[in-house]
Amino acid sequence: MKYIAVDLFSGCGGMSEGLRQAGFNVIAAVEIDKHAAMTYRLNHHDTILFEEDIRSLSTDRIKDILNGQRLQLLAGCPPCQGFSSIRRLNRKKAVEDERNDLILEFLRFVRELEPLTIMMENVPGIIRYHLFHEFVEALEELGYGPRFEIVDAADYGVPQRRRRLVLVGSVFGGLDVMKCKMEIVTVRDAIGGLENVCETQDPLHKIFPKHSSRIQEMIEKIPKNGGSRRDLPPEDQLKCHKRQNVGFNDVYGRLRWDDVASTITGGCLNPSKGRFLHPEENRCISAREAALLQSFPPWYEFAIDVPRASLASQIGNALPPKFCFVHTRSIYGHLHECAG
Repeated sequence: MKYIAVDLFSGCGGMSEGLRQAGFNVIAAVEIDKHAAMTYRLNHHDTILFEEDIRSLSTDRIKDILNGQRLQLLAGCPPCQGFSSIRRLNRKKAVEDERNDLILEFLRFVRELEPLTIMMENVPGIIRYHLFHEFVEALEELGYGPRFEIVDAADYGVPQRRRRLVLVGSVFGGLDVMKCKMEIVTVRDAIGGLENVCETQDPLHKIFPKHSSRIQEMIEKIPKNGGSRRDLPPEDQLKCHKRQNVGFNDVYGRLRWDDVASTITGGCLNPSKGRFLHPEENRCISAREAALLQSFPPWYEFAIDVPRASLASQIGNALPPKFCFVHTRSIYGHLHECAG
């Protein structure tokens, strides 16, 4: 049996892919970014995608698709960038960002669609936000018995460290966030078998940045398999990295073959944004490698006729499909037990 799900703030489809693998029929999704929507449509042909601002989307349009059926799962990842650790840096408070309030749109859809279960994923920093606590209280009043945990995607078979907050709720009660400690999937497991970027027929694997001769020479001197700019002598470091209290120690760092990757972010195709250098080749990871480290299937298509920064954002901001699969498979079992 396939239960019905709706994916809010779907991005390029990481959540929907995990839902599909878990046995859900994703009948509708919402995504305002045109490039992410292009990728979504390449992979989810049977889902009706609303490419518009969720704040102006009436839930009546979702109800029309439901055609009288009860929605079993409403899932989504409201883009609360103001709470990310990168955006906040040393601030204790969230960065002012109008997107922070989009959690209330998720709540509006819960109120008006009355799904049997819900799942929301977000950055851990959202736990400090007053609207998050109001959101939880509202879900309590609606009878969903919400529960949330901060977990690491690496414990769910995703080959990267990625701490996320997961919230679930059910009208039947008794639904907990799935906790597990799966076998670690390493960088080698995820990308070690890929063909050379110069020989590949995969257009996504051909996408990675080219650098000036100065930057390329520096990259070539960084020790293989986990080295970083900090391993270089002063004369080989960039001037901007020699200043005191320079943060982001992982920039221009190499991944380690036999460990999970660091968090794949929207800067994953720029080694100046994090530890995104290949473990042994003298280059940044490719877009395909970044997608595999996010646990996307190797056949997953991405719209490539877009700016590279947009492609990197699609991949880095996505919910890892494997992470979503484990959590929503648990919800699937809960629905099977409670709703039949």
